[in-house]
Amino acid sequence: MAYRKIDQYDDQITQQLSDCYKTIITSAGEDAEREGLLKTPERAAKAFQFATQGYGQNAVEILNSARFKEDISEMVIVKDIELYSMCEHHLHPFYGKAHVAYIPNGYITGLSKIARVVDVYARRLQVQERLTTQILAAIKESLNPLGVAVVIEAKHLCMMVRGVQKQNSVTTTSSYDGEFLHNHITRNEFLKLIAADLS
Repeated sequence: MAYRKIDQYDDQITQQLSDCYKTIITSAGEDAEREGLLKTPERAAKAFQFATQGYGQNAVEILNSARFKEDISEMVIVKDIELYSMCEHHLHPFYGKAHVAYIPNGYITGLSKIARVVDVYARRLQVQERLTTQILAAIKESLNPLGVAVVIEAKHLCMMVRGVQKQNSVTTTSSYDGEFLHNHITRNEFLKLIAADLS
């Protein structure tokens, strides 16, 4: 086989999390030993490790791994990057899309690395506000661009399935640096481009 994707999990952490999930299931009033739930603690433990894999990754290193010198100073935008994260307050998922732009200052990075940076920070216990600024900070540190812009739109299950139960609510956060912060023409161009359907 030329290619094989293998998921790897830490056995000790998986066992610790499995024990915790079994306790949670039992505390909820269920029988953790019934057939349908026998393997649920282990599945949940692996799912939680997958959802928080960003703690073991370094966004700046990812960007630097595909950092190229180029004499380009035009805006680069990667928009509609789907993201899945977990609210640190209720451990409920939130999901949506990120729009990321930067203006090169001698260096560019591989386009897929921008999406990977989003994943690095999304795959942690998060709040959307911090996620937005972390993505910007990593790009700024690695590429030292003339400007960086990040906008995230997301739906939060902690608002949709519990609490106020507002299923149609969408949260938008933004963070700007450099030309995007100080030049409203540049910022407006970015906002128009991420809103436009160019297909």
